[in-house]
Amino acid sequence: MRLVIVESPYSRGDLLENLRYARECMLDCLMRGEAPMLGHILYTQVLDDNNARHRTLGMQAALAWGRVADATVVYTDLGVTPGMEHGIANAKFCQRPIEYRQLGASNAKPSP
Repeated sequence: MRLVIVESPYSRGDLLENLRYARECMLDCLMRGEAPMLGHILYTQVLDDNNARHRTLGMQAALAWGRVADATVVYTDLGVTPGMEHGIANAKFCQRPIEYRQLGASNAKPSP
């Protein structure tokens, strides 16, 4: 399976909608034969996203997975948040391929 870091909205906007959307993104990756990592969903179960220290720790842990990831996948149906932009910048810095997707789209669009 291809290892992918998933970027989707979390704390901006409707939290319940963002969680539902993240689950759909995860399923989309799994159905493509990928093993997705959604650190923003996983780590916020034990860390307080409103605590700056916790948020930084969670982001660092999620970004550490990038060392083994094959790509970063950005789901854009709900827009791109500052947290997602941070993940995209990290992928660019690490020269990890970035794919932009929308749910229901048949093909991923590689980044420029």
